[in-house]
Amino acid sequence: MKTLKMERLTREAFAPFGDVIELEGARHFPINGGTTERFHDLATIDVCRDGGRPLVNVFRAQPRSLPLEIAMMERHPLGSQAFLPLAGARYLVVVAPAGEFDPSRMRAFRAEGWQGVNYAPGVWHHPLLALERVSDFVVIDRGGEQPNCDEVALQEPWRLESSGLVAEITTT
Repeated sequence: MKTLKMERLTREAFAPFGDVIELEGARHFPINGGTTERFHDLATIDVCRDGGRPLVNVFRAQPRSLPLEIAMMERHPLGSQAFLPLAGARYLVVVAPAGEFDPSRMRAFRAEGWQGVNYAPGVWHHPLLALERVSDFVVIDRGGEQPNCDEVALQEPWRLESSGLVAEITTT
């Protein structure tokens, strides 16, 4: 049985898939006469190719219970997709590198409620996996005339489980 262990979401671990959006370690400086701290350039938003434009949305995710099945993945080949949590609740991120989908390269991350993610164009990911409660996310992605969402059904579902504080994905 294949097992994919849940990792803590860090900039370094997530770099092959995009950006972790968080304040810790970010470049920052005071603005507005010192009344505001600007945390600068937190993610590479890439949505303008082929006539695309940025969309700012709110997605409301229903909480999921573990264990759950991972049976599909999706990607957005024409633009990045950024998720910024508003609820302060933990959520899960399941990703695989851009290119031809390879389930053996999937990775799973536990995101804290203050961390956002920005999937680079073409990175495979599972739709939102909120955990503790209904959770709102500001989502910045690409609008335009061309279709920008590919989905793939996994040949066999994977199972995302919790074992104490660690969650794992295993084939069923």
